Amino acid sequence: MLDPLGSSLLGPLFASATMRALLADRERLQRMLDVEAALARAEAAVGVIPQQAVAAIVAACRAEHYDLAALGDAAVDAGNVAIPLVKALTAEVGKKDKEAARYVHWGATSQDIIDTALVLDLRAAIDALRADLDRAIAGFAALAERHRHVAAAGRTWLQQALPIPLGLKFAGYAAALGRSRARLVRLRTEALVLQFGGAAGTLAALEHDGLKAAERMAAELALGVPDAPWHSHRDRLAELAAALAILAGTCGKIARDVALLMQTEVAEAFEPAAEGRGGSSTMPQKRNPVGAVAALAAVTVAANLAATILNAQVHEHERATGAWQAEWPVYPALALVTSGALHAVADIAEGLTIDAERMRQNLDATGGQIMAEAVTFALARKLGKQEAHHRMEAAAKKARNEKRHLKDALTADAGVTQHLKPAEIEDLFDPLAYQGVAQAFIDRLIASTRS
Repeated sequence: MLDPLGSSLLGPLFASATMRALLADRERLQRMLDVEAALARAEAAVGVIPQQAVAAIVAACRAEHYDLAALGDAAVDAGNVAIPLVKALTAEVGKKDKEAARYVHWGATSQDIIDTALVLDLRAAIDALRADLDRAIAGFAALAERHRHVAAAGRTWLQQALPIPLGLKFAGYAAALGRSRARLVRLRTEALVLQFGGAAGTLAALEHDGLKAAERMAAELALGVPDAPWHSHRDRLAELAAALAILAGTCGKIARDVALLMQTEVAEAFEPAAEGRGGSSTMPQKRNPVGAVAALAAVTVAANLAATILNAQVHEHERATGAWQAEWPVYPALALVTSGALHAVADIAEGLTIDAERMRQNLDATGGQIMAEAVTFALARKLGKQEAHHRMEAAAKKARNEKRHLKDALTADAGVTQHLKPAEIEDLFDPLAYQGVAQAFIDRLIASTRS
């Protein structure tokens, strides 16, 4: 595991407690041993090794029997951690059954153990992410329903553009997270499959029983069986890495929006408040967007980790020199930082508070200019789009220069009032009256999270 992600000091800032526990060194070692135990059971079931060897091998496949530091040190000379682990496992089995020790790791190679254990790591990681995804999706869907008739400023290029129902923003968050959930659910089955090919991907040491042993081993681990071993074909796991980075990116988009909404000059939405959360060491008035900041920091790291995985797809022949090894610390690190971003966003989804009055004030901050498009299209039905746009552009400029509300400027413009009555102009400045099919979009987005 990468430090500082595995450290007690900085790890909690970047990864959820659940993910840190799942990907702790001893848990990952246990999954390697789970693969060895499944191998022994499967080979005995199809007659490759004696049935009486299984009990001793399985009994020795307990992580507490092994010295993590010693295995790590031995891996330096061995080239990977599986080699010293198999040596230690064989010795542990031999303490009680020397005959059984002969059948430890029979016909497998180091990469079989390391890759299949990684698959188990990533399956546990997906399951942990699912829990926070469910929280975040439900939280934003609830916010969307609650605020679907609250008017907010839609912003493009960080400028006010048009009014939108606030619920549309939240429904968009829920749907994007829902798409990530669907990707992970699919990849949990499609990408996370058994790796068992022996020395060069042929299972030659098992003679004609290799496929039967692979199928039984996969059943032991509740994994799918690929058409053939995938030692140097990393596309499945690369797709999963991309899916994790996409999820992190979605969290980053949400976090960026929240941080901007919390700005003093905007002050429309706020992260959950709690004792000690978001404070400053010197400024007692501060309420900082700490969850959003944590998510954004994690996202920045996630994108680069995923890039490393994508670059590491180039494996020579049947086993790589360097690319495979580069993956080992990166996959758990990517799962960790993704969990940190998602956990922060899930907390935000469940506790975000909205200042609807402030949103209304901000809608009025431009003196009605945010409704210029609504008036333009109303005029366009009378004058044509080009002429209406030209007339409204001039009216908006005049209102800004004279520091007048756009509605007042339009009401005083005979060129406008001959086409639009004052009451019609008044109606055009209702933000919730100009939202197109936004309510239908909210319904569709929320519905997509339930499929």
